[in-house]
Amino acid sequence: MNGLIDIRQVATQILGFLILLWIMRKFAWGPVLGMLEARRKKIVDDFAAADQAKAEGNEAKARFEAELRGIEARSRQRLQEALAEGQKLAEEIRQQAHTDAAARLARAQDEIARERESAKELLKEQMIHLSMRTAEKILRQKLDDPAQRKLIGEFVEEVGAIR
Repeated sequence: MNGLIDIRQVATQILGFLILLWIMRKFAWGPVLGMLEARRKKIVDDFAAADQAKAEGNEAKARFEAELRGIEARSRQRLQEALAEGQKLAEEIRQQAHTDAAARLARAQDEIARERESAKELLKEQMIHLSMRTAEKILRQKLDDPAQRKLIGEFVEEVGAIR
């Protein structure tokens, strides 16, 4: 077995491996570990930035939702104000129409009263005229008859009482 394994060669390989490990540790292991640490730190920072962006996004979403609720509340309020204004305007229009109708009715009643008075005056004049003609006819037939005169006087008094 002595011929199969050469101790010097094994010792040389172990020594070479240890020197390689020391060189690797001195020159390569530090930069590799630094690079891995930098990579780990970058990943942690990226996750922190993502969490911060997510938090900012949630805040913005909450602000926008609150603003949207405020806009909806203002639009409902404006709609209610417009509805109230419309109802008020409708009531004013109704009141104005009622006032106009009452004024027209009063004018019509006044006009009817004037027409009635005018018709009464015309009727009186016609009655007086008719009475006068009748009285004239009666007087022409019997001017000196006292009974006829009494009748005409009574008739004229009755027509005068109509006024």
